[in-house]
Amino acid sequence: MVNIIWGLFIIIGIIGTIISGKIDTISEITLNSTKEALDMVIKIFPVMALWLGIMNIGIKSGLLKKIACKISPILHFLFPDLDKKDETFGFIASNIVANFFGLGSAATPFGIKAMESMQKKNENKEVATRSMITFLVMNTSGLTAIPTTIIALRMFHGSTNPTEIVLACFLATTISTICALIIDRLFAKRSEKK
Repeated sequence: MVNIIWGLFIIIGIIGTIISGKIDTISEITLNSTKEALDMVIKIFPVMALWLGIMNIGIKSGLLKKIACKISPILHFLFPDLDKKDETFGFIASNIVANFFGLGSAATPFGIKAMESMQKKNENKEVATRSMITFLVMNTSGLTAIPTTIIALRMFHGSTNPTEIVLACFLATTISTICALIIDRLFAKRSEKK
């Protein structure tokens, strides 16, 4: 659906440019956008590579498993219908830790594995389980301590202090996660009553 929307935006933009007689603008914007995208990738890549490398070290050294053990009481509270020895907890914990450090690209594979693992145990494959919904809510609210990608983008655009948003991002994502989990619990209680 999103592809259709973006496709329509592009087509409408091109038609509007042709109607207004500014066809040269299409070539100019296409070339400039390509150059900007390449510049951004080149400047963001080192920061992302650093954090993804640190994340890989954490995985290989077992640090991620230790963090997962530390947050397991919280995870058991949030996901009561999962077995405590379930491998899904490891995937969920890894996803949460990666998101916490602003590494969405590193968190995605863990999130997919967690969802696949929960789907295997789902009796009704057409409807999301309680745990799947909670996990999706947590991912969407995105508790983040170090917004790596945002810091890299601010560096790319010449910010004099690219890390000054860390506290604001942490507070905003903490509040959004707490509110999202409260709403999730309220809906869960309501659906249990039906």
